Amino acid sequence: MPTRPVSDRTPSAATPSRRAEGWRPDTWRFYPSVQMPSYPDPAVLAAVEAKLATYPPLVFAGEARRLKAELAKVARGEAFLLQGGDCAESFDEHSADNIRDFFRVFLQMAVVLTFSAGSPVVKLGRIAGQFAKPRSSDFETVDGVDLPSYRGDIVNDIAFTPEARIPDPRRQIEAYRQSAATLNLLRAFASGGYANLSNAHQWMLGFVKDSPQSHRYQELAGRITEALDFMRACGIDPQSHPEMRTTDFFTSHEALLLGYEQALTRVDSTSGDWYATSGHLLWIGDRTRQPDHGHVEYFRGVRNPIGIKCGPSLTPDGLIRLLDVLQPDNEAGRITLICRFGADKAGESLPALVRAVEREGRTVVWSCDPMHGNTVKAASGYKTRPFERIQSEIQTFFDVHAAEGTYAGGVHLEMTGKNVTECTGGARAITDEDLRDRYHTYCDPRLNADQAIEIAFLVAELLKRERLARGRPEVVAAE
Repeated sequence: MPTRPVSDRTPSAATPSRRAEGWRPDTWRFYPSVQMPSYPDPAVLAAVEAKLATYPPLVFAGEARRLKAELAKVARGEAFLLQGGDCAESFDEHSADNIRDFFRVFLQMAVVLTFSAGSPVVKLGRIAGQFAKPRSSDFETVDGVDLPSYRGDIVNDIAFTPEARIPDPRRQIEAYRQSAATLNLLRAFASGGYANLSNAHQWMLGFVKDSPQSHRYQELAGRITEALDFMRACGIDPQSHPEMRTTDFFTSHEALLLGYEQALTRVDSTSGDWYATSGHLLWIGDRTRQPDHGHVEYFRGVRNPIGIKCGPSLTPDGLIRLLDVLQPDNEAGRITLICRFGADKAGESLPALVRAVEREGRTVVWSCDPMHGNTVKAASGYKTRPFERIQSEIQTFFDVHAAEGTYAGGVHLEMTGKNVTECTGGARAITDEDLRDRYHTYCDPRLNADQAIEIAFLVAELLKRERLARGRPEVVAAE
């Protein structure tokens, strides 16, 4: 087993260093790594990575620092994190309409949450880089034929043929280009007037009107309308206050292909620190968070805010060991713990992790991923996620933090702006038989636009309860 090239593999939380000793963007190569594709021609892979290393950064160090500052507010209970997007972006579905539809639903959700939370919402998309997917098996079987698993469009093709499933490093170039184009459009939407608060509210009103459970949402929608009317009467409008027509929007993805990430890792000229420039926040998956493996080694050296997926197999001691390596100076906003236990395990698994983090005095953002632990196979043969299980895990997440006196700081959703039928349940009561109608996902089932906004209303109610319990006067006034 290779040793970590530093003098102390698990530094104290009080260590003041902002740079990781002995770290370079390529030191991950001295460690074992899982969930990495095996490319047939190492020379082609090396050429692609060398080419990527000459490309401009997709995001900038200053933007990543700004996100970290916003996440520090979440860690202090002063804001809420909304993270969501596609399970796996696809080359074929890359279009302006799909990006616009996703962004619109995201803004609708943020409007609901902002009003009820009485504090800012940090908007973080699973987009502009979410092309790789970990898999539970290296092979999949269809009609008795075994082929390598589909690992996302950045690795191979979803078509079930031997040729399509061969990992092709040149796909990384296409992933970079599509990420750049997506970021360009998102920045235009965020700053060019599309994010106008009044627009987002009008879109939300359309959802309320058409929803089968409109009576549940009409009251909140009415209060938002009153608040916007009051602001206009006071002379606060998008023309006089640009913050009402623009928004900060950040991007994130799971960093599985370490060669791709290394090629896009750059030194920040203002601080001398290394930053991953493929996205503002990267996260380590539940299958790749081994402390002595390559993914953790790569993550310990970049100064971006980072996420850690926390599943049932993560022990309290294991989590503290990860924090020792990845957050040695206990920097606020650096670590987001994305909890994905499943509705049936969250109540027994989460409290021990929360208590360990509190006992050790660590500063983190706690976020709930209610998707990945709740995947089942429907009678129709489709993978799905029952909406009631998603709701249940979110409810348990808030209940645990209320009991422990800690802050339930965010949600992490796989969702789309399209009218798909992939998760059963919700206000429109999608059934197992409905799944075949519009089951379009390339990997795991996603919430459709209606279901995503339903979740926003649920979280809004839980946030309202939490804020009132903590005695937030601005929330009381909003009531």
